[in-house]
Amino acid sequence: MHEDFWQERWARNEIGFHLDDVHPGLRRHWPRLALPSGATVLVPLCGKSLDLAWLAGQGFKVMGVELSQKAVEAFFVEHQLEAEISQEGPYRIYRAGMLEIRCGDFFALRADDVADCRGVYDRAALIALPPAMRERYATLLTAILPVGCQQLLVTLDYDQAEMDGPPFAVSSSEVRDLYAAGWDLELLEAKEVLERNPRMRERGLRRLEEQFHRLIRRA
Repeated sequence: MHEDFWQERWARNEIGFHLDDVHPGLRRHWPRLALPSGATVLVPLCGKSLDLAWLAGQGFKVMGVELSQKAVEAFFVEHQLEAEISQEGPYRIYRAGMLEIRCGDFFALRADDVADCRGVYDRAALIALPPAMRERYATLLTAILPVGCQQLLVTLDYDQAEMDGPPFAVSSSEVRDLYAAGWDLELLEAKEVLERNPRMRERGLRRLEEQFHRLIRRA
């Protein structure tokens, strides 16, 4: 999606993708990565997700990347955090304690920016992008993240003909196509979740599967 699309969604407060609690799948599956305390975790297209604060509360250094300045500022206000703000290259960076959110284009991220990353949490990035941008996104992650970095990836699978994205349908086979060249993949869980998502049912879906993948960047 173009930058204007997401800026307008935030400006109109059309943020149905935002959860009012920490994602239960994050609590359930994050320990499988067994990252050391203090490790840096990248959260692409993070919005104002409560998952950021949860990860920081588990002892991780969190680096979110978000296009919308409104979303970034809302996160710090809602968590009563006073951020130190600086401009570094293409990013306006907000920092408070173990939390850092870079406001700007995710595709401007470089290997130097994520050299210390040991983990990635992607709940809403890959599924927010149309097919061509998903390939570009996965290629960038593979290019810039260090060997050994682990990723917890959350995707949704449904009949794309029944509903326009975002969120887009991303099957486990597409995840393999996008990442198999540079990552070891493991499907941790796949479960039907349509009953818990009435808005998706109202948009015409008859099936909605949520999938959790563990990826490890290999040499």
